[in-house]
Amino acid sequence: MTAPSLSPNARQLVLLQALQASHDEMSGQQLHRSLTEDHTMGLATVYRNLRQLHQRGLVRCRHLPNGEALYAPVERDRHHLTCVDCGVTKTLDHCPIHDIEVPKDSRGDFDLLFHTLEFFGLCSACRTRQHSSQ
Repeated sequence: MTAPSLSPNARQLVLLQALQASHDEMSGQQLHRSLTEDHTMGLATVYRNLRQLHQRGLVRCRHLPNGEALYAPVERDRHHLTCVDCGVTKTLDHCPIHDIEVPKDSRGDFDLLFHTLEFFGLCSACRTRQHSSQ
């Protein structure tokens, strides 16, 4: 027996609730695998609805150096340090720019929804390995 078809708004709500229930960011594939039998949807549908949630300002999307996209609800204001070699990621304890306001004359007619902040570098293991191979 197949699961009943969900409306686009219901699909987005299912995905948003799954992201909110997760303690970490999730890829589209992880989200797809986490869906229960009652809320099954194809992988392309998951990604399409994640893109729409992102465009609506309800989820943030972070791209790893390997190209993988990770999603989280915007109310989870987490930022990261990411190794450009191995991809290991460290979550920052607080947002260093949380209280910065973009002046109205700089943002023009934009309504700000969320921000992202990422730092890229080399973790100590990759730095050591690179220095020892020189």
